[in-house]
Amino acid sequence: MKPIEEIMRMAPVIPVLVIDDVHQARPVAQALVDGGLRVLEVTLRTDCALEAIKRMQLVPGVVVGAGTVTNKDQLDACVAAGAEFIVSPGLTDPLGQAATRAGIPFLPGIANAGDLMRGLDLGLSHFKFFPAEANGGIPALKALTGPFGNVKFCPTGGIKQDTAPDWLALDQVLCVGGSWLVRSGESDADAIRERARTAAALAS
Repeated sequence: MKPIEEIMRMAPVIPVLVIDDVHQARPVAQALVDGGLRVLEVTLRTDCALEAIKRMQLVPGVVVGAGTVTNKDQLDACVAAGAEFIVSPGLTDPLGQAATRAGIPFLPGIANAGDLMRGLDLGLSHFKFFPAEANGGIPALKALTGPFGNVKFCPTGGIKQDTAPDWLALDQVLCVGGSWLVRSGESDADAIRERARTAAALAS
């Protein structure tokens, strides 16, 4: 498996996907990959999420992870479905330990210094700053990076195409999570592809 930092550096934006119709999973993934975004996060917010991960894996070049993972049982199910990385909204010792034992790239959510210290104690160094905008935005993350200079972040939550560059300008931000790439229930591959191209261009 690719290390989490390598995955985070593959594109400036990781689409955060809520798949309601499993039949749309592969076309959505194909449109995003065609647009230049190869790393996709499928959230466990729908009953078909695990099957969506499996179908997306059929797209050449894609790296599909599972998001909204909150416990060991979910983590195990995602690994069995072929998820290549795990994203959680927060961090608990049991989940962090389970991810470490599984050897899967893990991006846990953090919101404050205590969360970061817990993650560092678990041997982690890459985190999702979540919810990014509601949690104080860029000033809050800048304040955190002062005492924690060696960690890297993927801010997620409330970030848009027009605000993403400001986040990506921070030295310790490797990528951002974006839910704007695919709207709920959307099946317009051309529109998704075009948004992906615009987001992928943030790397240049």
